[in-house]
Amino acid sequence: MIGPATSRTLMLENLRCKLGTRHVLRGLSMKPVTAGQVLAVVGPNGAGKSTLLRCIAGFLPCEASRMQLDGIDLRPLKAARRSASVRYLPQAAPGQLHLTAYECLKVALHAQEAAPIATSQDRIATIANALNLGDLLPRYVDELSGGQKQLVWLAQALLHQPRALLLDEPLAALDPNYQHHVMRLLGRLASEQKLVILVVLHDLNMAVRYADQVLVLHQGEAIAQGSPNEALTPNVLARAFQISARIEHCGQGTPVILIDELLNI
Repeated sequence: MIGPATSRTLMLENLRCKLGTRHVLRGLSMKPVTAGQVLAVVGPNGAGKSTLLRCIAGFLPCEASRMQLDGIDLRPLKAARRSASVRYLPQAAPGQLHLTAYECLKVALHAQEAAPIATSQDRIATIANALNLGDLLPRYVDELSGGQKQLVWLAQALLHQPRALLLDEPLAALDPNYQHHVMRLLGRLASEQKLVILVVLHDLNMAVRYADQVLVLHQGEAIAQGSPNEALTPNVLARAFQISARIEHCGQGTPVILIDELLNI
């Protein structure tokens, strides 16, 4: 295990965020997300998915009736303070870095704490082993594939033993192999490390297949939350995405969303 297994819950009520003159989030509330769960955040473009994660991370001004992690009120905490327990990975990866993966992890580890060399090496080795990164550590990050880089950034987020992970479209630009690899890895990390994981996804079939819960956003509000079958009903899919669609199961039992018709072009 990377960190201690403790009970963790993220609670959010009546979240509002205004950027300029636009009300991006309009009183958004969600059911508690407990440790060990992967919550997929889905919705059309402009629904407020990325804004939701950035508000929880403390990077955007917002108001909420409640925003708690493990009973701790996150609202008065600045982003730097929140990062001790909440780790956010943005859509855009860092620019080209001519550092090895090991050097990137070492820099990230010492950005917030001055750990002894031996302790740093042990922690990096533990994370690398958990993510199967051993072969990548001596390689330069700017020479890695998109999927391999994504694993390095995920390793950076895990170095400080967070309670919650917020990932904004981590599957973007990844090939199918790495997409499934990352989603399986997130499920394993949530379970083994007792993490709360929120992941923004555009691929609804990835959400249906791998998420424990799905939160559907539409025009800055949460219109459904629950298991994939509970949240992604034909009515919700029609309202949020303007599609006539349903969840079916293939011959191997894997759930798949089938789109029958576009309701609005």
